[in-house]
Amino acid sequence: MKVAQLTKYSKKDPQIEINSIPLPKLKPNDLKIKVTYAGVNPLDNLIAHGDVKLIVPYKVPVNMGNEFVGKVTQIGSNVKKIKVGDRVFARMPLDKIGAFAEEVVIDANAVATVPEYLTDKEAATVPLTALTAMQALELMHAKPGQTLFISGGTGSFGAMAIPIAFAKGLKVITTGSTQKKENVLKLGVSQFIDYRTQDYTKLLSNVDLAIDTLGGKELEKQMSILKPGGIIVSLKAMPTADFAKRMHMSKAKQLLFKLASRKIVQMANKYQVHYHFIFVHADGKQLQEVADILARAEVHPIYGDIFTLDQTKAAMDKVAHGHNKGKVLLKIAN
Repeated sequence: MKVAQLTKYSKKDPQIEINSIPLPKLKPNDLKIKVTYAGVNPLDNLIAHGDVKLIVPYKVPVNMGNEFVGKVTQIGSNVKKIKVGDRVFARMPLDKIGAFAEEVVIDANAVATVPEYLTDKEAATVPLTALTAMQALELMHAKPGQTLFISGGTGSFGAMAIPIAFAKGLKVITTGSTQKKENVLKLGVSQFIDYRTQDYTKLLSNVDLAIDTLGGKELEKQMSILKPGGIIVSLKAMPTADFAKRMHMSKAKQLLFKLASRKIVQMANKYQVHYHFIFVHADGKQLQEVADILARAEVHPIYGDIFTLDQTKAAMDKVAHGHNKGKVLLKIAN
């Protein structure tokens, strides 16, 4: 099968090659899936640049790609709930990525069936962002009635996180451009703040929870609007010792991240809030819950430019330069 592989890490010019390799042997709990579309994410560039080596130290060559949609062509002997011909999607397991491929072999516990109303293009945009939202809310022990602030909620993350949070009974507050205000209000936002004309730090206080999608200076601003004991989960800032422990990393890495995140932890203590970092993992059960939520709300995710497998490097470059109208996709098969 053809697959896009990272053959050399580089900050400026990572080497991506399209190679033919044998498909892994099917184990009893595995599925073989013909991939139709794969989502291209900032995470793919972080991996190629070597920025997540401390979290997941992939050895090159490594098959690239973290999320996909496709059709099941073979099932392992222990698989009961999924059958040949089912349309499924998934976030690839951390230790076995490789969605930029004609076929994948993946543990059945990592996948979920795609809601009928979603096209393959739409479905390919869902797993990574939706699971990130689910796992952030789980980490925060979010409860119905609590307030949740999502920075930049008019982007692709907000399109997934807002309906999920709304379905779980949270009151969602977000910032964004007024051009997309109506879109997020339909998804369940309780309060919308125009980031161009309004300063959310002057409008908000005593917020229960926050999901940080921006990092940098925005992190402290978001901490400042939380109530004492509030919780913030960051997708962009610095991993902590607690994160390293959750990921079952070595004591050395736990110490390393403790030192690296010292300033952020001190900042959190200053505002009397709890800070966490998240790196999303595969979870078919959670993704199936997401699928059911999206189906009830009939949320249609937005996708952007579409490239072929042979154009993987160009697709990753497109994501790296930003300003995309929706998630960039690779079309793998019809």
